[in-house]
Amino acid sequence: MIDSHIHLDWYKEEEQKQILMSNSIQGLIAVSSDLESCRRVAELADQNRLVFPAFGWHPEQPLPHKKELQMIFQLIRERADQIVAIGEVGLPYYSKKENPALPIDSYLSILERFIIIAKELHLPIVLHAVYEDADIVCDLLEKHHMESAHFHWFKGSAATMNRMIDNGYYISITPDCLYEEEIQQIIQYYPLQLMMIETDGPWPFEGPFAGHMTHPEMMKNSLDIIAAIKQLPLDEVEETIERNTRTFYCLK
Repeated sequence: MIDSHIHLDWYKEEEQKQILMSNSIQGLIAVSSDLESCRRVAELADQNRLVFPAFGWHPEQPLPHKKELQMIFQLIRERADQIVAIGEVGLPYYSKKENPALPIDSYLSILERFIIIAKELHLPIVLHAVYEDADIVCDLLEKHHMESAHFHWFKGSAATMNRMIDNGYYISITPDCLYEEEIQQIIQYYPLQLMMIETDGPWPFEGPFAGHMTHPEMMKNSLDIIAAIKQLPLDEVEETIERNTRTFYCLK
């Protein structure tokens, strides 16, 4: 299995070792959340061949200083041949829910800069964009003719999904598919050929995972659910999702 979206640098060192020792994990797309996170992810990738780094700036936080953004863009250019994607980037959906007055123009501007550099460097982009924010992000992707987009832990309407499917955008399924009907409906609707799996670890999950450290092994359960919903053999689902992830991220 390949975890298509994990914050590996947010785990404790012993937890990182535990994850990297798993025999069933063939790769981890390690996304970044700010400048220091980019640096930590780069170190982890240098230390272990299973870690595939992505550099970006997570939108669910106060706006960064201009110098920090410049340094992230510089780091992206310096290691463009070593990173597999730009991410995690997007819009502050949950921050806006807590503070409806939050102005998003600056967040939109930052996201557009990341899309531009992803397009320029021929790198895919990993997106934090759910519900109505996904439509705004689709506008920006279409404006810049950006085709390689991965909407992680996606949630949204059928109309939005139709638009994303038409554009060939990928989504990834989290372990909450075991107990969240909304995610199960998305699995039913979205084509398997545009689907990956992820943990978004160390984000904690409920249901059978309550109280447990989020581990990529949980994705085995996700594969079972996807196969059941799609009414397909498990090995076919496993092979398709692994192929999707390797193709999207250009993994050997």
